[in-house]
Amino acid sequence: MTTSPTTGTSPRATPSTAPAGGPAPAPTARHIVVKYVALALIWGSSFLLIKVALEGLSPAQVALGRIVLGALALAVVATVTRRRWPSDARSWGHLAVTGVLLCVLPFLAFAWAGQHLASGLSSILNATTPLMTAAASAALLPAERLTRRQGVGLVLGITGVVVIVGPWTYLGELADAAPLPAVLACLGATTCYGLGMTYLRRFVTPLRLPAETVAAGQVGSAAVVMLLVSPFIAREPVTLSTSVVVSLVLLGVLGTGIAYVWNTQVVATWGAQRASTVTYLTPVVGVALGMAVLGEHLEVARARGRRAGRRGGRRRAGHAAPAAGCGAGHRLTIWTPSGRVVRLSSRRGVEQLGSSLGS
Repeated sequence: MTTSPTTGTSPRATPSTAPAGGPAPAPTARHIVVKYVALALIWGSSFLLIKVALEGLSPAQVALGRIVLGALALAVVATVTRRRWPSDARSWGHLAVTGVLLCVLPFLAFAWAGQHLASGLSSILNATTPLMTAAASAALLPAERLTRRQGVGLVLGITGVVVIVGPWTYLGELADAAPLPAVLACLGATTCYGLGMTYLRRFVTPLRLPAETVAAGQVGSAAVVMLLVSPFIAREPVTLSTSVVVSLVLLGVLGTGIAYVWNTQVVATWGAQRASTVTYLTPVVGVALGMAVLGEHLEVARARGRRAGRRGGRRRAGHAAPAAGCGAGHRLTIWTPSGRVVRLSSRRGVEQLGSSLGS
């Protein structure tokens, strides 16, 4: 992910995307929406790609590979489009900070967690990014302080995260399926995203740099950091296969390269909080790909006997069952509001879920 910040600048102020000769027109609203949706698709698939890349690489090697490949792709884009580069140390310092917050730390955390979590669960936890961004913006961006209504929404969102993580369940089987350290690593990564997007919005957007330059400088700085530390953290043997190489190239060129240019434009146009909501869409892609490609299954727990839990269980179950496409090799286990466990592996299971919800 990537973004752009500002202290007093209008949330719709966009960085110039023109060559050094002069600013080009800002992206149209329609183009921004298209890029926003494209980001959801690219970043939603990244969790599957991480899982595949881990078959032949260590977490640090996955992070190193995607960052270096992304930096190379962005350097080519910035050079071909003749974008201007920062000429002062202060600008490069801000880009380096965003590179660490938006690339180095979260990529390492998600890759490490990917060894222990289903890719679909990682994508769901990634959806906490808007909450982290809202909290960081409230503290660091005076112009984007939360209203009372937004504050209530933030509290409810955090409560939802606690319910999803379910720390009270870690005495049972869930501790094996979703180890708490791996879950916390994902939440740490989204905290970095929230801080990084807010930092970018506050300190980088006012520099009025082209989006390509911001993305290339940010990911390039991250690549330098990773290359410096890789002799100490990325020394494991490498096993390359076609699937591992393709996954890493897609992670780097698309997920860490082109996507960061688009995200910079979206953040500069919409603001950090609104742009971060793209991660609300990534679980749809991440869960679907995890089930279709890796045969993962998703478990959704609902509190027993509570009215809110009952309504939420009906809504989620009603949407999740058809979307799961419970084909051969896939299974969706749902705890219904009545406390009954239903395993969906066929159309009969879907019908069984409907009767359970009615009971």
